[in-house]
Amino acid sequence: MNDPQGYSTVTADLGVKDDTTDFCVVVSDRPTAVAGVFTRSRFAGPSVTLSRSVVADGMARGVVVISKNANVANGAVGAADAAELQSLAAGLVGVDATEMVVASTGVIGRVYPMARIRDGITGLTAGAGLAAGTGLAAGTAGGGCDFDAVARAIMTTDTHPKIERAVVGDATIVGVAKGVGMIEPDMATLLTFFFTDAAIEAPALDALFRRVVDRTFNALSIDTDTSTSDSAVVFANGAAGTVDLTAFEEALGEIALALVLQIAADGEGATRVIEATVTGARDAAQAKRVAKAIVNSPLVKTAVHGADPNWGRVVMAIGKCHDDTDIDPDAVRVWIGDDEMYPTPATPEVLDRASAHMLGTRVLIRADLGIGDAAFTAYGCDLTDGYVRINADYTT
Repeated sequence: MNDPQGYSTVTADLGVKDDTTDFCVVVSDRPTAVAGVFTRSRFAGPSVTLSRSVVADGMARGVVVISKNANVANGAVGAADAAELQSLAAGLVGVDATEMVVASTGVIGRVYPMARIRDGITGLTAGAGLAAGTGLAAGTAGGGCDFDAVARAIMTTDTHPKIERAVVGDATIVGVAKGVGMIEPDMATLLTFFFTDAAIEAPALDALFRRVVDRTFNALSIDTDTSTSDSAVVFANGAAGTVDLTAFEEALGEIALALVLQIAADGEGATRVIEATVTGARDAAQAKRVAKAIVNSPLVKTAVHGADPNWGRVVMAIGKCHDDTDIDPDAVRVWIGDDEMYPTPATPEVLDRASAHMLGTRVLIRADLGIGDAAFTAYGCDLTDGYVRINADYTT
């Protein structure tokens, strides 16, 4: 499958933390419609602040990402460093700094090694001319168009790059994402970027992107913690012409969900994906609250890890939604896999089948509230000693 037309990429190891690729730029060869949603954390980093400003008018040219350092909670120094990164990246690809989205991910509270970043980006362009038709410096490391390299460059503790592609009419969409921990979205989540050559006006792009994000990335939780750097951005440069918007939204939703499932499967220390579907809710908001309560419960997550069909933990999680006073325990039904656990008493044979289902890589839990006809599915993963070990040693 081809990648979208009109984009160029640069990736490099600037020495931000260790001997891995930690820098990337994606740029369009023409003005590009853009839409983005960002973390609602009160400790949002300066990259988020800059990016909100860039996407505000619905047009941009590209994005620059630094991985292995979040540049959060660094005060005026951090803000100045983020602005300099934006300017350096813009100079690298020949666009205005105000046209570049900025993203950063990694350890909080550590300043950028700006001397290394500055020298590294300057070195990428040293002695090079401009590539015809783009403004991208010719001969830059990782130049051309390599979205797989971009997916690798934005990783932190991810065990593998996350990338998906789709075709809609004459247009192509590619999506990349990173994230394995500190994931409980409160807007979009983690870092995820989509690039397409479809022609879509910015207002329509923004509306459909928010709908897609709400049912995919906003349905994901690894550990209930919202990142300070969460950014989700889509670029549409129009090089392939117009597309059917309904078909585009469907395709974008499919690759976004595929990325969500990759993230859940790659959750820090995870061995199983949890898919919790709530039906029979009063409205979608209620269904989402209950589904999130299930996937976020440490006791549900550890039961899944141990393949223990302890359905009592599921009803406990539902019961925590105490403000939803229309939830009646006598009307609720719970399934693990295809087997009903509650209220019908689960026989030993049923429990054995449920346990066997929980040994798989994707564990399905369903609860029907018996109130209305709204539904929502949330995605998460099991909780293991591996998660504790990774995060106990994260900065040391």
